[in-house]
Amino acid sequence: MTKIGFIGVGGMAQAIIGGLLNAQAFAPADIVVHSHRPENYQPYAQQHGLTAVTSNTAVAQDSDLVVLAVTPNVAGNVLQEIADALTSQKTLISIVAGLTLEKMGDLVGATIPTLRTLPNVNVEIGAGMTAVAANAALTGSALTTAQGVFDAIGSTTVLSEDQFGIFSALAGSSPAYIDFFIDSLSRAGVKYGLSKAQATQIAAQATLGSAQMVLKSDKIPFALIDQVASPGGSTVAGLLAMEESGLMTAVVKGIDATVQRDRENA
Repeated sequence: MTKIGFIGVGGMAQAIIGGLLNAQAFAPADIVVHSHRPENYQPYAQQHGLTAVTSNTAVAQDSDLVVLAVTPNVAGNVLQEIADALTSQKTLISIVAGLTLEKMGDLVGATIPTLRTLPNVNVEIGAGMTAVAANAALTGSALTTAQGVFDAIGSTTVLSEDQFGIFSALAGSSPAYIDFFIDSLSRAGVKYGLSKAQATQIAAQATLGSAQMVLKSDKIPFALIDQVASPGGSTVAGLLAMEESGLMTAVVKGIDATVQRDRENA
């Protein structure tokens, strides 16, 4: 049975683990965890039936898939620590922002199969979006298995590493922007007499259904707009008012600001 280990059990690691458990992609005991703070990982492991070990090296030794889920400032030290425990029969998976395949190769060796990933928080409910990029050593069934971890908790897309920045804006940051849009719709509903709970449910479900329609359709989103916006109708009036207020420009500027800040922090 394939075992997956997590070095670090912060928010994103817990979201991934939660999604994998919900999807029954791994038995709880086949998920190995360790963090530098016992008070963080031991109660969490006990609560979910995971296997807790006492060192980062033990995670690497006991796991087939080794997920690096630490903060960028300590990632290099952790990779050096576990390098001797990694072999060509294991796969290193990184969710560390900004940590390139080349840098990981310098630290653990270019022959270690390695997958760089950038998942978003929706992996927790099996609706995540994850970018992946593999090094030359990760091919065939090993690549399929590693990418399959994230396919089990959402969708994946293969990107070049220089595209991870825009992916981060479109998928990593956008849940906050979409939540803001849903909240704006629900506040408009409250303005016209709905309770906040009712308005939020209506807006969230409509957003979910519209997203699913885009994914299932072979049409671009703008073509789908035409199916809803009847000539001279209320939807057209609303769209024109939103565009007059600069909705599309505001969204693009928001993505620009996100990408720019990501580049500044790189």
